[in-house]
Amino acid sequence: MTILYCDCFSGISGDMFLASLLDAGLAAEQLEAMLRRLDLPELVSMDVRKVRRGPVEATLLEFDIGGHQQGQHSHQAHHRHLGEITQLIERSGLPEPVQRTARAIFEQLAQAEARVHGSTVEEVHFHEVGATDSILDIVGAAAAMHILGIAQVYSSPLPLGTGKVETQHGLLPLPAPATLELLRAAQAPLLPSPATQELVTPTGAAILATLARFEQPAMTLQRVGIGAGQREMDWPNVLRVMIGAPAEQPDTHVELETNIDDMNPQLFGPTMAHLFSAGALDVFLTPIYMKKNRPATRISVIARQQDEEKLAGILLRETTTLGVRARGLRRYEAGRQMRRVHTRWGEVAVKVKVVDGTAVQATPEFDDCARLAEANAVPVAQVIQEAQALAATEVKSNQE
Repeated sequence: MTILYCDCFSGISGDMFLASLLDAGLAAEQLEAMLRRLDLPELVSMDVRKVRRGPVEATLLEFDIGGHQQGQHSHQAHHRHLGEITQLIERSGLPEPVQRTARAIFEQLAQAEARVHGSTVEEVHFHEVGATDSILDIVGAAAAMHILGIAQVYSSPLPLGTGKVETQHGLLPLPAPATLELLRAAQAPLLPSPATQELVTPTGAAILATLARFEQPAMTLQRVGIGAGQREMDWPNVLRVMIGAPAEQPDTHVELETNIDDMNPQLFGPTMAHLFSAGALDVFLTPIYMKKNRPATRISVIARQQDEEKLAGILLRETTTLGVRARGLRRYEAGRQMRRVHTRWGEVAVKVKVVDGTAVQATPEFDDCARLAEANAVPVAQVIQEAQALAATEVKSNQE
């Protein structure tokens, strides 16, 4: 399995993402051949060249669109609705996995725009993100994943710049509202940055929100790529990507457990909540019998190795136990992506399980279903049932 890690210390945009993959060995001719299948008459050429960003050599990608270089034409007339973009992709004859990934990224983007502007996905009129260069960036990202055989994308935390950006909607604060909504929906970790320019674009955010898990994987490194941003900054304005295989690690996770027979049962709830907030992946209680047939409870915690000491401390401080057992675990994980489905009562987030690059299962988020059920005075089971049916349809379409 091939995995990709994005080191976004200077942010990410669609063209930086593609440029970094070209620098890592993606053939420019293959990428351009894929993009030409979109049959966009305004696409004149694709220019790939080496540049320097500070002391670092990187690859810069620019599309010549109707005579306007990328970054100089975001307010040109090539603005499209989601339906037009979907038709463009479906008519292209691109491989089905490429079409599926590109549609998923644009759907994430449309949902973010709709929430920000208080409209529906169908009513969203893309401006910057519907411009030709963004279509090329997103479809190019999907094509690159397919060509390189990348099964899972990972990302570092993202720098949170400040300032303002001029858009078709007027002057907006940074990060742009759609970017911020994408990152919120993906629960992306953010870091402060002194930059007063846009570091994470809506296109870059949509690619990561759709494809990436925000964590650093254990991996065997095979290739490195460095993609240049359009602007010069006080630091190297580049995106680094690392391509490789998952490293064999027998002890990537840990299981903590302790047996308790002398604690008020009401205290288990707050302790469980604190364990989850401190990074536990799972916490569960098991009724057991201890010596002299005393009824007791076993608390079990599944966590990443780096959180072991912190979580063991919570168990020692907040329960009556005198000791916590720990043992290493080897954990196999499916890929996951967050999508949204539209029920008659509103939007529901759906967690999509991905195995070998194919969506195999989708599960609605219970909290969203419960919230909509409460707001619309309907049984929560009814909302779950409809969301599950819509999610199953999406998974089936992805498999075809």
